[in-house]
Amino acid sequence: MSSDPTEVQVRPGTEGDLTALTDLYNHYVRETAITFDTAPFTPEERRPWLLSHPEDGPYRLLVAQEAESTTILGYTTSSPFRWKTAYDTSVETTIYLAPEAAGRGIGTLLYKALFEALAGEDLHRAYAGIAQPNEASARLHARFGFQHVGTYREVGRKFDRYWDVAWYERPM
Repeated sequence: MSSDPTEVQVRPGTEGDLTALTDLYNHYVRETAITFDTAPFTPEERRPWLLSHPEDGPYRLLVAQEAESTTILGYTTSSPFRWKTAYDTSVETTIYLAPEAAGRGIGTLLYKALFEALAGEDLHRAYAGIAQPNEASARLHARFGFQHVGTYREVGRKFDRYWDVAWYERPM
């Protein structure tokens, strides 16, 4: 899959992407409250996460890459919403972009590919938690049919302050 303006390819994530994906995620760990992880990871610590997203099934990892290079511009995942069997038809989706990729349509490209890939799976709902404030993420999720269903107030503490998380859902 490609996008005209910058020729971006979306493909399943592989073990060869592990270091780049870890570096990208660690940016958000160190610099933002977008994730509530507070300590950076090594690639080895992130390996189980990567391996929990095979190329097929309901739990996917897709990466956006510059078509002419190996530069990872972002990634999206679908993961178990909760670990109890009754939740098996629900997934939690996430998306992380390299800071230099923001505003280029990469998030839209990634989510379009993710939801196309999940279309044939036995899924009923997708959920996304967005640490507040994050208008860009809220707009992206709204474009893909997510609706706000509630907000957990001051649910996470990072950088010596409390953060809200707004929860969104969409039918699959």
